[in-house]
Amino acid sequence: MIAMPLSSRLKPPALRPGDTVGIIAPASNIKPEMLAAGCATLVRMGYRPFYSESIFEQDLYFAGSIERRAREFEKMLRDDSVKAIICARGGYGSNYLLPLLNMELVGRNPKIFVGCSDITCLLTHIYNATGIVTFHGPMAAGDFARKSVDEGSWRAALEGISDWKLDASSGAVPLVEGTGEGILYGGCLSILVASLGTPYEISTEGTILFIEDVAAKPYQIDRMLMQLKLAGKLSNLRGLIFGEMLDCRQNENQGYTLEEVVLRIVGDLGIPVAYGMRSGHVTRDSITLPIGVLASLTVGAEVKLEFLESATSSLTSVQSAKS
Repeated sequence: MIAMPLSSRLKPPALRPGDTVGIIAPASNIKPEMLAAGCATLVRMGYRPFYSESIFEQDLYFAGSIERRAREFEKMLRDDSVKAIICARGGYGSNYLLPLLNMELVGRNPKIFVGCSDITCLLTHIYNATGIVTFHGPMAAGDFARKSVDEGSWRAALEGISDWKLDASSGAVPLVEGTGEGILYGGCLSILVASLGTPYEISTEGTILFIEDVAAKPYQIDRMLMQLKLAGKLSNLRGLIFGEMLDCRQNENQGYTLEEVVLRIVGDLGIPVAYGMRSGHVTRDSITLPIGVLASLTVGAEVKLEFLESATSSLTSVQSAKS
């Protein structure tokens, strides 16, 4: 599968102060106190959080039945007062929604959609199927609840700012020097790999690929990266950025670094490679990354990721693109 052409992409309307943000739980069940804390942060930032009471339902380790979770998503899409949809948390279960999602409805109602971790499969599928830019970023019962949101990147990505960038303050350090320009794409490594061989397989050609994960041992990271490489998903990349890779170690005395492990696999790709960007599973200040936006990656003495266009647009331009 080839990456979405530039001409086919659709940017959702920008988020404004006072806007209503709908919160959904498409994966694991959530704790009410965590959601309350996340909503408080969203209110402080100037938004009006909204969710259905059914969000607290539980079915095994899921946030209710698959039917409930699918209805919740579609309800937020149909509600014109909801300007952005933010996932409550990841965990597991978003993949159940993939065959149930009404992609025609999604395409007719382009809205900001934010999540990470298990939500990766929804981020990539929505972008691949509709061309709508999605957002790998903090979640309501996660980083918002922990007050661990990088507000600069959040507002730059969601409020329609053009020509913004992330530099050394993102936590990223150089692994392989070089420059590259392409569409930013990616998410949680284990979820990206899980898409292979399915109708929802990731499309990485021509992209700057972002990869992150949590609590995976180095040999597991090695295995998943090799699977991507053998599947051709690391061919024709324009750049590669790793996240913090939080708690991805065998033990404290393993005698090697994860950077050494990944370089064995990606060091020969002939593209710039950076490591340590704080998005997804992070120690602090989760960065929002737009999936589907043209960007430039420069890896030299420092790492610089420049966004060459806005990730959202005015309502008027979105309506014109849909007509």
